[in-house]
Amino acid sequence: MSAVTFNRVEKTYTGARGSFKALDGVSFQIEPGEFFGLLGPNGAGKTTLISVLAGLARASAGTVTVMGHDVVKDYAAARKALGIVPQELVFDPFFSVRETLVIQSGYFGVRHNDAWIDELLEGLGLADKAGANMRQLSGGMKRRVLVAQALVHRPPVIVLDEPTAGVDVELRQTLWQFISRLNKQGHTVLLTTHYLEEAEALCGRIAMLKKGQIVALDRTENLLAGTASTMLRFKTDQTLSATLAAQARVTGRSVQLQAHDAQEVEALLKQLREQGVRVEDLEIGRADLEDVFLEIMQNPSHHSSASVQAADALGAAA
Repeated sequence: MSAVTFNRVEKTYTGARGSFKALDGVSFQIEPGEFFGLLGPNGAGKTTLISVLAGLARASAGTVTVMGHDVVKDYAAARKALGIVPQELVFDPFFSVRETLVIQSGYFGVRHNDAWIDELLEGLGLADKAGANMRQLSGGMKRRVLVAQALVHRPPVIVLDEPTAGVDVELRQTLWQFISRLNKQGHTVLLTTHYLEEAEALCGRIAMLKKGQIVALDRTENLLAGTASTMLRFKTDQTLSATLAAQARVTGRSVQLQAHDAQEVEALLKQLREQGVRVEDLEIGRADLEDVFLEIMQNPSHHSSASVQAADALGAAA
């Protein structure tokens, strides 16, 4: 039994200006114990998919299950199996941190879990804030409480929707250490993030969404191996020629050029010399997940579609 299954999920919004299809036949499975990444640009459908998973939105077509429980037909069991950390900072200003977690436990019918609450407070760096009112906490501390709320009923599936957006480095490290420990203990984790280095380091498999459709779905190492394996990185104050600029990723003074092998690196360096481009801090390294992401978003057909076809087969078999 899969931890989470999306089977041909569609979601269409209809308004005064017409209809918009946010999800278009999304199918894939997340296996128990996986650390799974869901990536995509803004507007790709990630939040809509998670809303359908959480029961906050009803799919126009298709089915979603959590630990075998249909999120519509068996909502209570499906929701109890989920722990969701939302993007928004939503909190009740009238309670302390510990009171908030005790109340959240009650929503799921969980009693006498003070030991687990203490472990959450300690693991997320909230032990010294247990008696503090939620209004007194910084934004980063409030986000830690949201994580604790999502985990207070010990759900087998943890959904993290942009959990480290706008938070400091200390929280990111604390959060990932704690979540990684839970994952090693058997909890399934679904992560959406714009910090692609986090996804590359943490996720064993990754799905990429674009315009409501899966455009890539594979193990992280396979996605990295499927693109150009070498990146030429350097800094310059000069403007590149139109030919080089068309194939470069430029951020301020930093430039990245894609190369498939040593001969292509040599050819790029020759072009730079011939054009009189002064290069600083030159380095040659492997492509990272950001490089893969941009390549797939710009040209989804570049990658092998085998994994996407496998996802389609899931829907056909169901």
